[in-house]
Amino acid sequence: MDIKKMITDAVDKIKNDKDLAKKFQEDPISTVEGLLGVDVPNDQVEKIIEGIQAKLSLDKLGGALGGLFGKK
Repeated sequence: MDIKKMITDAVDKIKNDKDLAKKFQEDPISTVEGLLGVDVPNDQVEKIIEGIQAKLSLDKLGGALGGLFGKK
């Protein structure tokens, strides 16, 4: 099970689907379980959620900084 790939795939899907992003904010556990399509132990789901949240935050920060310096 490649958790890094799961995180990257989930982030791509969440970033490109506003409804999915809203669902992830409201109920991250069931959203991630639905995205993965496999049964993952709770401790691993929580790590995946933390990874997704961190990557989304970094991407958002990077976009803001890029806009600040005239890049997008």
